[in-house]
Amino acid sequence: MTMSPTDPNEVRLTGENSFIRLSQGGDDFTTRASHWRVWFSPAGMGHILLLQSELTDGQIRIYSDNIALARWLQEELESQINPPNADPNIPVIEATFSRAGDSTSFWTEYISSDDAEISMTWYDFIDPFIVRVEAGTRPTGPHGVYSCFIPAKGARLTVNGQQASGLPQPQERGGHASSTAALAISESWVRPR
Repeated sequence: MTMSPTDPNEVRLTGENSFIRLSQGGDDFTTRASHWRVWFSPAGMGHILLLQSELTDGQIRIYSDNIALARWLQEELESQINPPNADPNIPVIEATFSRAGDSTSFWTEYISSDDAEISMTWYDFIDPFIVRVEAGTRPTGPHGVYSCFIPAKGARLTVNGQQASGLPQPQERGGHASSTAALAISESWVRPR
């Protein structure tokens, strides 16, 4: 029996990193939201929401149930993915997280803090595909990522009952129909040892 090869890189994180980016058209986003559900990392398990929107007056807000994980994520990954999110002076707001739905009809993430009730919903899904970026091949950093993307044609984000403006925009990613709103599940980040 032949054994399958294993990835030689160090596992840094595994979990989910679903996102919603809304605009009136093009790449000028009125809302950028990145929701992390982390099952494994050097800083433990937990959830993080990184949100910048007209609903936050253009300010970046970070919500988490594990402050150490939020700070680790800022330094380890957000510094490469979206550098403004990596500012360690942004306060981390304590929050609770839950979800409803599934990846066939709709998926909603709920984030609750003392000052905000936030919901993120994806619907009208497109066929899923696997994203695979080998460690050391990204121009922005050493990390590689493997993820199952389930793009959504429809998405909405609300803060205290007020809905963010804009819509997800269609995209192509590696020859696959995609969107600026997607579930990114079974996501693992690695880097060279």
